[in-house]
Amino acid sequence: MAKNVTYRTEDEVRDSAKIILGFDKSEPKVKQGTGQITTFNQLGFKGVIDKPDGWYLPDDNGSPAIILETKSESEDISLKKWEKEVVKNCKIALTKYKHVVGILYNGNDVRVFLDNIEAETTAPTLQDKSYYLSLFTKNTIDKQQIYALTKRINDCLHIDFGIKNLYHRMIFTACALVGKRYGALLVKGMNFTLMKNSILSTLSKSLEESRKQNLKLDLLIEVYSEIKMNNTTNQDAIDNFIAWISEISDCVNSDYWNGEDVMGIFFNEFNRYKKKSESGQVFTPDHITSFMYRLIDVDKDDRVLDAACGSGAFLVKAMCNMIKEAGGVKTKKATTIKDIQLYGIEFDREIFALACANMLIHKDGKTNLDQLDSRTQEACDWIKSKNITKVLMNPPFESKYGCLTIVDNVLKNVPKGTACAFILPDKKLEKDSRGPKLLKHSTLKKIIKLPEKVFSEGVTTSIFIFQAGVPHGIKDIFACYIEDDGLETVKNQGRQDIRDRWQAIEDEWVELIRKQSGHDTIQWIKPSEHLSYQMPEKEFEIYEEDFTKTMMDYLMFQQQIDVKEFSEKLVTKVMYNSAVSSSENNVIITLEGASEDE
Repeated sequence: MAKNVTYRTEDEVRDSAKIILGFDKSEPKVKQGTGQITTFNQLGFKGVIDKPDGWYLPDDNGSPAIILETKSESEDISLKKWEKEVVKNCKIALTKYKHVVGILYNGNDVRVFLDNIEAETTAPTLQDKSYYLSLFTKNTIDKQQIYALTKRINDCLHIDFGIKNLYHRMIFTACALVGKRYGALLVKGMNFTLMKNSILSTLSKSLEESRKQNLKLDLLIEVYSEIKMNNTTNQDAIDNFIAWISEISDCVNSDYWNGEDVMGIFFNEFNRYKKKSESGQVFTPDHITSFMYRLIDVDKDDRVLDAACGSGAFLVKAMCNMIKEAGGVKTKKATTIKDIQLYGIEFDREIFALACANMLIHKDGKTNLDQLDSRTQEACDWIKSKNITKVLMNPPFESKYGCLTIVDNVLKNVPKGTACAFILPDKKLEKDSRGPKLLKHSTLKKIIKLPEKVFSEGVTTSIFIFQAGVPHGIKDIFACYIEDDGLETVKNQGRQDIRDRWQAIEDEWVELIRKQSGHDTIQWIKPSEHLSYQMPEKEFEIYEEDFTKTMMDYLMFQQQIDVKEFSEKLVTKVMYNSAVSSSENNVIITLEGASEDE
């Protein structure tokens, strides 16, 4: 028996849109509202009798306007006729306004037009008007400028302030950025004590709500308070630090910011002083976090875990990409993503503080981070309670820090079938006896060998993608090798994508790995034989010159001739006791008067 379906009428849809958009409130210097009887003429467009369903029209014609067109729930708004209707009304608004957002809405689906061109990616549900107004106010970011500013800040803290500890320099910078974001008073001319206390006070206030969820966030304040300086009287250094922090803050807080891990940028600079963390941390480059996010198909509805989160690179990348997919930082879904969809564990006290600051810098006000040892049962219970759907990790590589113990605990405590991507040294699963044991409870689906120079520490790595809770059996493992990521080394600033090559490389490899075919490096590995990508052996080649050299070496050995002394005599005779002539592009050397014993 068919069920009766009740659809909301156009009036009902319009009334709900009014509340969601915020058109029901009065604002100074703005005309906004909804209805069916108000004409454009009444709204200030002389002689135009067309009637919009909703409008947001600021007195400032340089600011964006919004035109709303509503339909009943039963209407299909993908039809061309409804598009024409909203475009017609937007054209009227564009006679007065530089930018106009057109919204076509039927109570469920929404289409958005920016200056009458449909936006390719926007929030899938209707949002507050601030979200749509922000679509015209995005900025671009100069990464090279951020590198330059970070270098100046690091040198200032290291040389002028005398902060010798790498992490303390990073934490002090990160806390200043958090303070700046939450309104700390940082102005040129203030003394050091006032600057530090302003940051501390603002940091404390910014964490008040988050502390209700996570008391361990107090560690950030504790570590910041412990940082000591050798020199606090250099006013020029203080003024420069404030100016540089302000400039970076403007970039980080832009709506355009696309998941760049600020701490990752810092490390490209700070690695000049210290190649590797004392806690076994090898921090993940931003382009690899982006790649791994796509490899296991993370989306806006996932609950993402990094159980060795370091500075938080994977969590920041996931947060920013998920929010972008949801429609932006001003959507309701963005708040949900920040509050309950990102989870991280970090054991090291100072790096945990760093991760907290990093998440706060990137607009996360309620961080689900915990300072735990991922090798313990406590951490296993914590992971099990979070209903994780995807894992992105770069655990500490050395066995003394429990690399495969951490991997094992994660795979055993996330739900069955969870996709988990780990960066590990190429041969880790083969050289450690615990490696093959992972396949007894989880499937190793893919091995992607990364370019040799991805990590400056010299270790060669691969991405290992597991399906948790499903024993591997005898299935072959897909493997491939990305030989080049397009990045180049910039003096004192690490490896950077200065030619913008990585995005095309990433797109190509994501598709190749999805299809599991189409590249010469692809292998299918039997788990009983190997658990790593197998580099092809170079073909053995021998040349006539090799044979001649071997024979000469043997003859000189028989005659007890000193090879080094003979070589020096031969070079001297050729260089200085010869007739030299040239013919076209050739140089001819003729030995003259050489005796038999020479």
